[in-house]
Amino acid sequence: MEYDVKKIEKIVSTDKKIGVLMGGPSSEAEVSRRSAKNVFNALMALGYKNTELIEVDENIAQNLKQKGIEIVYNAMHGKYGEDGCIQGLLEVMGIPYTGCGVLASSVCMNKEYTKNILKGAGIPLIKSVLIKKGEDYQDKIKELNYPFMLKPVSEGSSIGMYKVNNEEEMKKYFKMSEQCGQDIMVEEYLEGKSTTVGVLEDSNVNGGLFATEILEFRPKNEWYDYEAKYTAGMTEFILPAELSEDMTKKVKEIAIKAFKACACRSVSRVDFLIANNTPYVLEINTSPGMTDLSDLPAQSKAMGIDYNSLVQIILNSAGLNK
Repeated sequence: MEYDVKKIEKIVSTDKKIGVLMGGPSSEAEVSRRSAKNVFNALMALGYKNTELIEVDENIAQNLKQKGIEIVYNAMHGKYGEDGCIQGLLEVMGIPYTGCGVLASSVCMNKEYTKNILKGAGIPLIKSVLIKKGEDYQDKIKELNYPFMLKPVSEGSSIGMYKVNNEEEMKKYFKMSEQCGQDIMVEEYLEGKSTTVGVLEDSNVNGGLFATEILEFRPKNEWYDYEAKYTAGMTEFILPAELSEDMTKKVKEIAIKAFKACACRSVSRVDFLIANNTPYVLEINTSPGMTDLSDLPAQSKAMGIDYNSLVQIILNSAGLNK
């Protein structure tokens, strides 16, 4: 799909006072600041001269009120920024904002809750079990076949994730994964293609939603771990992903279906593992990065949407959902 950027209108008036939220008490605060600065520059270039970068702290509600912010562009990542907390505050204050609402943000921050909803929607999922914090795993993992992945349910960037090949490794890595202080999802390990696709809300397209081009990751490591994600040269990026026409269509359709099932809005990114000719949904990121190296801007650019136009589409969604 080639997107016609000429169709993009400024649904949000350029006179509006816009606050770009960034930072916050999260391990992803610095990435958020990089996203926010790029977004700020794009909004200024688009004619939104009453735009301001705002660092999120305990005085955020007071600051938003004092500054007279009318619309928020949420560029926060991680805890408080994409788990429903900042969204709930903005709802109470009556300030329209970009990104998913309270429900979708809180649900999609937790891999297990996301899976439960997607299962009900008939979306392909890899077999897994949940080990509650402090719970013994011995009986539950009998339902699974080695190897499998350990995943803290509300952690990002592959932190606390480990591949387990046997019982001895399970004893070692489960203790390490538990250090994140969360419930642990134990998921069967499948070999396949790691891919991700963005979903955007846009009144200009039929159905109001569209999927971006699909990005494929080919890590040098055995799986797409922290090192593969953040070390230059450790992962090859294929855009568009090398998939058949039928599989490309199927992945995009499932991404939109997952987006709807979790009550997402505005923008999200859906991660997949394609194995045995089946596209399994892994998780949904409700606040995708907007840095120079982020996936969503690259996926959008591949279908003819430049960075500024992407920012305009996302900003428009705040106007659609007010």
